[in-house]
Amino acid sequence: MSEGATLTPEPWQVHLLGLISPILVIIGNLIGGIYTAMGVIFIWVIGPILDVVMGETKEPRPPRESGTPFEVLLWIHGILHLFVVGTFFYFANNEGLTNWLVIAALSTGLSAAASATVTAHELGHKKPKSAGWRLARILLFSINYTHFTTEHNHNHHKNVATEKDPASATAEQGLWSFWISTIPGQFISSVRIHNKKGRTGLKNPSYRGLILQIAVISSMLILSEYLDWFNGVAIVIGWLILSLIAILTLEYVNYIRHWGLRREGEGRFAVEHAWNTEARWSRWSLLELTRHSDHHLRASVPFWKLRPHENTPVLKWGYYASWWPCVISPIWKSVMGKRLSEY
Repeated sequence: MSEGATLTPEPWQVHLLGLISPILVIIGNLIGGIYTAMGVIFIWVIGPILDVVMGETKEPRPPRESGTPFEVLLWIHGILHLFVVGTFFYFANNEGLTNWLVIAALSTGLSAAASATVTAHELGHKKPKSAGWRLARILLFSINYTHFTTEHNHNHHKNVATEKDPASATAEQGLWSFWISTIPGQFISSVRIHNKKGRTGLKNPSYRGLILQIAVISSMLILSEYLDWFNGVAIVIGWLILSLIAILTLEYVNYIRHWGLRREGEGRFAVEHAWNTEARWSRWSLLELTRHSDHHLRASVPFWKLRPHENTPVLKWGYYASWWPCVISPIWKSVMGKRLSEY
């Protein structure tokens, strides 16, 4: 870790930038029409530009000690996300099946990929049954991905950068093929984890989560059909679209964080088994998600205490700017393949 003697921690307020996305999406969902595209434009267009323009931190600041503002910020993200989903349901109910429904679902899903999944990832490392842990369950249910914490905590952290981890992409995989393999692979992995603990059949929490999701979606469709209280078809279709884009974005992050990096034999995880970046916009708006090596070395350490390490694999771009090259797999492999060969 590179720390100058006079360097001090960054002010916690820089992480408030991550609240811009959900606020824009809430406004767009309430106004409707072309304004529903604000989330898409901000995250897929402006975000990559900010990643490049704001650049990387050349001399990483030391971690912070006080966690109070960061704990509060996590809860703000989580609660704000519930408002994001609520305003989307309101919009879908009034809008019906139109093109704007799809745009609003994309914006809401992209916002969820940060405010819901990043927050749920952090809170998922809290003590089971704690208030934060329960909030993580709610956030993951809101994007229909309830098994994530189980697989992430009990398999990904244990087997990262090995063939046993469906969330670690090989060098041969492009993003699209990774999506196809990792999403069902992680669900199956979570089922196996619970089975080994004796929670088989309908006692398995992964199955229960899936059944609950199907039951809620079915109930919304049935109630709207027979009671005519709300537009259940539009809400459900929109919910599935936003959930899909949130899940795909979450797994995109998994893809770029471990792509092509492999542990030798039974070797332990080391800093060179995860891609990192000090891109300011990605770091600040995604709650230090980019300091991934240290997260695997110290999984119980909260995000505000994560440290940068020397001699780690470094991404060419930040998380936002990596999206478009990653979607076009030949570009990603061409550029990142050169960096991969160095490690």
